[in-house]
This record gives sequence, C-alpha cells and structure tokens, in this order.
Amino acid sequence: MLVVGAGPAGSTAAYRLAREGASVLLADKATFPRDKPCGGGLTMRAVRQLPFSVEPVVEDRTTRVRLGLDFTRRVERRMDEPLVLMTQRKRLDAYLVEQAVSAGAEFRDDAKVTDLVLVADGVRARVDGSKVAADHALLADGANGVSTRTVGLDDGREYGVALEANVPYGVVPEAEYRGLLCLELANIPGGYGWVFPKGDHVNVGVGGWEREGPRLRQHLLRFCREYAIPESSLEDVRGYRLPLVHARARLTKGRAALLGDAAGLVDPLSGDGIYEAFLSAKLAAAAVLAGNLEGYDRELRRSLSSQLAAAWGAKVALDRFPRLTYAVVRTPFLWKAVESLIGGDVASPSAMRGVQRASMRAVEAIARAAGNPGKAYRAAET
Repeated sequence: MLVVGAGPAGSTAAYRLAREGASVLLADKATFPRDKPCGGGLTMRAVRQLPFSVEPVVEDRTTRVRLGLDFTRRVERRMDEPLVLMTQRKRLDAYLVEQAVSAGAEFRDDAKVTDLVLVADGVRARVDGSKVAADHALLADGANGVSTRTVGLDDGREYGVALEANVPYGVVPEAEYRGLLCLELANIPGGYGWVFPKGDHVNVGVGGWEREGPRLRQHLLRFCREYAIPESSLEDVRGYRLPLVHARARLTKGRAALLGDAAGLVDPLSGDGIYEAFLSAKLAAAAVLAGNLEGYDRELRRSLSSQLAAAWGAKVALDRFPRLTYAVVRTPFLWKAVESLIGGDVASPSAMRGVQRASMRAVEAIARAAGNPGKAYRAAET
C-alpha cells in the first residue's frame, strides 16, 4: 500500500491500514515536522473519527463561541463541553505520523513521489527515486499536490482562499481569548474572519471566495483594526487555497483513491477540512481492507452529501441575505442544531429531528431564495 501525503488524511489512513496488518509506505515531500497554513481547529466531530487520543497536541479547548455580523453586532454562546480543540498543524501532523509509524507503517519524509502509474494489479511509482510497486495508492498530498493530475482525477474544482497570521498573547489579552472561538460572519464575500486561541498566541485570519484573493490583505487588516490588533504585531502571515469538490467529481480510478484536501473535501462554509480528512481516511482504509475501493466513493458521498448541501446553501445565504441569515443562526434553536452537528452528536443535517430540524429548514428556505446551490449534492444522500 502506498499512501502519498502525510497530513491528517494520509497519516490516519496509514495508521488504520498498518494496524490491520497491511504493509504501508507513507511518503511526503516535506521534511517533518513541517508547518502548514491552517486555523488548527479540531471539531469534536472530527476528534470522534480518530481511533486514538489527540490530547498530547491540544493547546486550548473552546467552550465559548462569539458570533459577529460584519462588525455590527455580536452574540456569545457558552457550552458545557468543548466544541473545538485547538492545536497547530506542525504539532498535529507530526503526532499523526508518529501514530502511523507506531502501528507499523514505514514513513519517508523529504521524499517526492514521481512517475505514478496505474496498472491492472495496482500502482507503480518512484519514491525519492526508488521504484515502488503497490496494490493500492491512497492519494492525500493536499490542495497543491500533483497526484490528482497524474492519475487523471483532476476535475477542475473550485477553490476558496484564506489568509492567516499569528499574534502573541500580550498584544491581545490572553484572559479574553482563552477558550473563546471568534467568528465574524459576512465580513468578506463568501466567508468570515476568525480568532482561534493557541498555547502562547492567537491565530487570526479571513477566508472567502477565490476572487477575493487580491483583496485578502485588505480584508485581514480591516479585521485586525476592528479587533484592536496592531498590523505590526502580525507574525507568519501566509495564504492558502481551499479546494471545493464538485458534486459529481470522481474520487477513485482503478486502485487509486483521493483523500482529504486532494479530493477537495473542504466544507465550503467553514473552510474546515480536518473532519473530512479523518472521515475519508477511515472509509478509504475500510474499503481497501474489504477489497472494494469503488465502495469508498459511494460511502463518502452518502456520508457528506447532506453536510455539503447545507453548507453550500448557508454560504450563499450569508452572501445574499446576511442579516436575515445571521438572525436565524443566532437563535438558540438553530445554535443548538449547529452545536450538535459540530460536536458530533448528530451525523448530518438530514439526521436532525424535531426543533433542530425545523430550525435548519429556516436556513434552507433562505438558501433556496439565494439560488439553492447545494441542490446538486443531495442526489448522493440515499
């Protein structure tokens, strides 16, 4: 088994396969530990997908959420249990690789995978120049990886964009931001701004439609001004793309499958892809072990279709009707629905019942008025 890319999807897939006795080579072109642009939030539904604890790399636990609307109004919600665990990708990814290696996977970093070819009985490739033959390839080399094009699964997907920076405590008050998740909705077309607490700093950022790329710096500076964060205090400023899968994109070909960001599995509303990475790793590993890789594509679509439909709808609803959508989102009933989804208490929006389901329908109605962009994803739900 060849796993290309040692991010959350690749490493956890390698762990699951190696734990079941498969011979796994996990390869990444970067030298580990390596950093990666990312907000570094682990939703509890993402954590629930893991077969081991992530406590060693957790830096904060958010039990408060502050929701703003383009700096004009704000509401704060409190939870009894953490909703999101905060980490840094440099620490998280290195830790996940350690788990894969401890399960028996071979790991090679600073190793480029080239000459990847699909053959009848598997794949052939070169890893750091050495020939490798494998019965399957799980391709998890991220949004900018080349494996999707190499095997002919590049579907011309859309992208979002984001820009982030770190700000040390002391510049911003640690007492205010500890345990607090700040989300400023509709302050950038197609997205939001955030403040995520970490061990000795906060991560601040903005993200939105790909066309906002040339204006991301202005959006970030405006966000910082509104939050009283001096521009001079921004450290490690960096941008990145967020791949967004098409409803009918192919995720498998022969004995190869796309996982995580390489498959475009990023939530279009939140920009989070770690839950999707862990889920795709679990489903892909199970499909390989069952000898039915094509079943991975079907099961993944079934698992994510309701979420993607709802996320696309809410994303465009916030763009077209921000005040109305925010008024609905801030209600206690809908917030409880969102909390249940992010916390992993319900598997998908379609699984909600009662008041929570009724609250979700209010957002769906706004989404239909905004053009119903999530409709194409619902076909895979059954």
